[in-house]
Amino acid sequence: MERFAQKELKEWYFKKNRKPLLLRGARQVGKSTLVKLFAGENNLELHEINLERHLYLEEVFKTQDLTLILDELQGLTGEIKDTQRALLFLDEIQAVPSSIQTLRYFYEDRNDIAIIGAGSLLEFTLADHNFSMPVGRISYYHLGPMSFREYLLARDPELFRYFEKLTLKKIVPLSFHQRFLRYQREYMFVGGMPEAVKTYIETQSADEVQDIHRSILDTYIDDFAKYAKKSELVRLQKIFRSIPLVQGEKIKYSNVSINDKSAGVRSAIDLLCKAAVCTKVFHSNCSGVPLGAGRSENVYKLIFVDIGLMNNLLGLTWNHIRNMDERKLLNEGAEAEQFIGQQLLVIEGGNKNPELYYWLREGRKNNAEVDYVITHNAEIIPVEVKAGKSGSLKSLHRFMFLKKSSIAVRFDLNLPSRQLIEISVNDKDNNYHRISFPLLSLPLYMVEKLHKFLEINDRNF
Repeated sequence: MERFAQKELKEWYFKKNRKPLLLRGARQVGKSTLVKLFAGENNLELHEINLERHLYLEEVFKTQDLTLILDELQGLTGEIKDTQRALLFLDEIQAVPSSIQTLRYFYEDRNDIAIIGAGSLLEFTLADHNFSMPVGRISYYHLGPMSFREYLLARDPELFRYFEKLTLKKIVPLSFHQRFLRYQREYMFVGGMPEAVKTYIETQSADEVQDIHRSILDTYIDDFAKYAKKSELVRLQKIFRSIPLVQGEKIKYSNVSINDKSAGVRSAIDLLCKAAVCTKVFHSNCSGVPLGAGRSENVYKLIFVDIGLMNNLLGLTWNHIRNMDERKLLNEGAEAEQFIGQQLLVIEGGNKNPELYYWLREGRKNNAEVDYVITHNAEIIPVEVKAGKSGSLKSLHRFMFLKKSSIAVRFDLNLPSRQLIEISVNDKDNNYHRISFPLLSLPLYMVEKLHKFLEINDRNF
């Protein structure tokens, strides 16, 4: 199955001033498979070492002697004869921490060798070791589960090619719209973990997909023992299973675990985020860019790593999801918000650490919340996610009144549309103000086209 990150790896490999690349991401999102696909696609000689199987190499890497290190590595993988067509791949790099530090010396002394390191619990290794890793010596790439576009490409290549050609100026036929919605619903069950996607495409068996989901979730739980104290394990497992129940809600520690102290719950969530099992969506006051400058560290929601795994924890089977009506499906467990958030992480990730934000205004009256806020060409854009084909936009109206954004976005199940919204909004003194703004409305499955559709040439309202 193709991953769009293969293109990013190709650009990295053929850069003139190439740096060692460190792949980051949760377990089983496909980091190792991505490297193998990339090497095969570009006819590269792959020299792969799983460092979990060679823990003795820690002492070798500690020497920081590249001649000694390369001799040892080539004893395991074979001689690197042509560095112009070779790739050295250190998998599970967190198992031998000194190898991470050594990446900088590959850049400084052996830049002719293309080297990739990949690991799943890197944040813990980096936090536990005092590495001297100057900025500018290593490149990073953040890989998540397969996006909906990648799923569509694997599931129905012909329909994917049609999808890629869609523009706002072209009306989507209802028959195609319904096909996209069916695949989107299917994705909500299967999710984007590559093994689950591959299994479903090959077998069409929902039961086998659920077995894969359970296996991956068990792997995550097994990992807890690697970075949590024994006394924390039970609490961590409990909170891990609770996160899907509070998805889309402002986190209140008592809602996550009523019997644990807030400090313990906060610590457990931080650990799960470091393991990339979930991601914090921070509130930002949205007073300017970057959005992170106005974020509130203690006000956030959570996005689970994958919608398929989330639904497995919620006990939702394919029969449940297939037979739910649209509104119930997208309201259960904040499905639509998880779907959009997961795709936005793909858009916002890659070569930079992905960050998500939302906007919250709390008070005695006129509480308001916008599901996500993004930036596009230094503009702040509010994004609302609605279940089904209708829903109130009061929070979006208030945001546009207070922040004066140039355009707003809504995701729902309707066909794409663009319209000019004209409405009255009251201020804190209950005085009414007439506002107008363009609203771009897109079906959920088009989220990965959002930035393209926000370009100025597409804003012909």
